[in-house]
Parts: sequence; C-alpha cells; structure tokens
Amino acid sequence: MKEISKLMSYRESIRVVEATLRDGGLVNDFFFEDDFVKSLYLTNIKSGVDYMEFGYRGDKEMFDPEKFGKWKFCDDDDIRAIVGDNESDLKIAIMADVGRCNYKQDIRPKSESPVDLIRVATYINQIPTAVDMIEHAKNNGYEVSCNIMAISSAQEGDVRAALDILGQTAVDVIYIVDSFGALYPEQLQRVAALYMEYGEKYNKKIGIHAHNNQQLAFANTIEAVGDGVDWLDATYSAIDRGAGNCAMELLLGFLKNPKYKVFPVIKFIDEHMNKLRENGVKWGYDLQYLMTGLLNQHPRTAIEFTKKDRKDYAEFYKEIVALD
Repeated sequence: MKEISKLMSYRESIRVVEATLRDGGLVNDFFFEDDFVKSLYLTNIKSGVDYMEFGYRGDKEMFDPEKFGKWKFCDDDDIRAIVGDNESDLKIAIMADVGRCNYKQDIRPKSESPVDLIRVATYINQIPTAVDMIEHAKNNGYEVSCNIMAISSAQEGDVRAALDILGQTAVDVIYIVDSFGALYPEQLQRVAALYMEYGEKYNKKIGIHAHNNQQLAFANTIEAVGDGVDWLDATYSAIDRGAGNCAMELLLGFLKNPKYKVFPVIKFIDEHMNKLRENGVKWGYDLQYLMTGLLNQHPRTAIEFTKKDRKDYAEFYKEIVALD
C-alpha cells in the first residue's frame, strides 16, 4: 500500500518549500510591499514550513531593475532587511534560472549570505550549464536543488540522461516540474517512479512542483508524497502566473506532522492574499489555462489572453489548437 493511504501518520523526511514571492512575483513583476514580505516570513515561521523562497537571483544586465521589484534579484541585503539574522528553523531559498542569472558573479560564498538553498531551474537542453551552476553553488557552501522544467513535453530517454548526469553532481534534490499543468496523477506516478529510481541510485532527494491548469496541482503533489517524493512546493492561495500552484493551505491540511500549522496560513490569506486580488492581481484556474494544460502547451498564450481581458474562450481554443 502507498504511504499516502496512511493518513493518520506522517513521514519525518518531508520538507515543505513555500514559493509565494517567487511564483507570485510572476503576476505582479515582484512588486511586493516590505510589510507583505515581512508578514509572510513570520507566518512561515509560525506555520512550520521548512523553506521560504524569496524570488529569483536575476541578472541585472538582462532584467532592468527599474521594471521589476526587488525580489526579481534577491540581493542579500534586501533579504537581510526582512530576516535579520534569521534566528529560526526556517531556511531561506532563492531560484537561479539557467541563462537568466550571472551566477559566477551573483552567487557569492554562503558565509556572506543569508541564503541557505540555491534552486537551479533548467530545461533539459541546458543541463551542462545547470551542472556548472550546481557545482558553483555547492562549492560556495549552499544546499542545492535542481528543477527540470516542462517535464511533460520531454522524451523519457532525455529525462533519463538528464537524471543520470544530475545524479553524478553534488545536487541535493532533483525536482519534477509539471510546468504546463498537463500531468494526471496516474502519469505522475510513473514519472515519480522514474525520478525515484535515480534518486535511490545516487542518494538524492526528489521534489515536486505542480501547476494547477487542470485543478490537479494538489492531487499530483499528494500522489507524489505517496510515491516517495519528499520535497513539496506550495504557495499561499496557490498564487503563480496563470493557473497557480499547489495551495499551501491544502498541503498543510493534508500533512499530519504536528510541526505544520494551517491556521497562520489561513490568517495570512485573510489579511494579505485577498487584498492582492482586490487590488487587481490575477491568478488561478480559468478556462484558458485548462485549455493549454489539456494540450500540453506553455501557458504564455493563456497569460496573454488574460492580460487582454478576453472572454472569447471558444475562439481562443481554436487559436491554440492551430499551434499544435
């Protein structure tokens, strides 16, 4: 029987990664007020989550700091202004995208930074650079994970090759990422088995980052738990560009470890996330994101549909079918 069926117990090895600023920043260009970020940090401590992802370590030569909020870049001093010396059990994470981060310059030794975990994000065709980023971060004293994006559009042979390469690096965690929200739990089970094969071979943890195009982010995440996946990503109110992620309030309600507490999450949503929606920030399941998920397509067309405030869903479906 799957461990997922043991709903009265918990697995000590599970780690919850909270990604509201990083994923949520994609819907408002990372312009979060400091009060929001500080409240989120304190809420994460109260709720018992294991890691808080502040945002990206973006390349300022590539991305104009005038056009993005500070969490597109996650300068160490900006993080310190929120966490101080971070005298808590909560660990701090940032994401470094292959091709969008000047990592040799901007990822300095851990002794100079409040960051604990560097999350390298890569597509399969970028694996050699991802390996260099992993080794650079690890040599500088960080925990390191690697997110292989758009896994639903990759060939199994390519995935195996990527996992074999990553397994031989110093990476601590390798992530399944359903970027398009296209996977069903039955498919996720097979993907997780593949990742677990290499995780066990190379002694690596496996993580899951699910998207909600078909309202399956939570279902796929708890499927992954039952398949042995230990690292679980979630965001408050499921915020992310497009259809969103696995909702933290759902995930902590499911996990039975007494260190996780759902009430602080609900309180933060009540006081802060609802205000974002009231102020016009848009995210969450809608028909346009369902369509791209069904067709296993990147949600960029659905995001543009949303920005234009279009409502002609049938016409949009005809447009994106023509893209296949």
